[in-house]
Amino acid sequence: MLYIAATPIGNLKDITLRVLEVLKGVDGIICEDTRRTSLLLNHYQIQKPLTVLNDYNEARTSPQIIERLKSGQNLALVSDAGTPLISDPGYKLVRECIQQGIEIDSLPGPSSVITALTLSGLPPDKFTFLGYPPEKSGQRLNWFKSLGSHLEGGKLNYTILMFAAPHKLTKILEDLKVVFGDIEVVLAHELTKIHQSAEMKKISEWLKTLKTPKGEYILLLHLDLF
Repeated sequence: MLYIAATPIGNLKDITLRVLEVLKGVDGIICEDTRRTSLLLNHYQIQKPLTVLNDYNEARTSPQIIERLKSGQNLALVSDAGTPLISDPGYKLVRECIQQGIEIDSLPGPSSVITALTLSGLPPDKFTFLGYPPEKSGQRLNWFKSLGSHLEGGKLNYTILMFAAPHKLTKILEDLKVVFGDIEVVLAHELTKIHQSAEMKKISEWLKTLKTPKGEYILLLHLDLF
């Protein structure tokens, strides 16, 4: 069986008893980065062989993992933080397991998307998660414009969430401002950690205060409110 196991997004205490039980019992663990996963496993005194699966080797490594599963091994798939597959590798592996009749199970747990949504103060009843915006500014501007095409009467009645890498954050905000104007957006950062924050400001205010962003951000907006 393949277990899709959610791991903490910051605070190592945010792991479920069920995930710990599975990690202790499987034959091996599939991870993005052995260094990140080892920090978690060492904290809970778990020793298991690790297999790296990332965007660069997924096509090459997945067949080997499939053979291990077909031979009767139980394996756990984890991400560096949070729920696997959400803007992380593993989707192709899971799809292949389904196609080959290999049993899978998803163990719920931490998700930075849901944590940010509930902290934001924005309406949580309807939301869309967009992953990472395009890398290049021209493509990103067109991406935001296509989002704007869904506006009805200048409003979009659901909350939008996207990931933002620190080195791209100010550029993403600048492009948002070009397309939607100086709207208020929420930036969630360091979730579940000591310096956790989820604040709403106008884009112009964020651009003044964000000098050297570090760590991953989640950007949220709700155009129906502005």
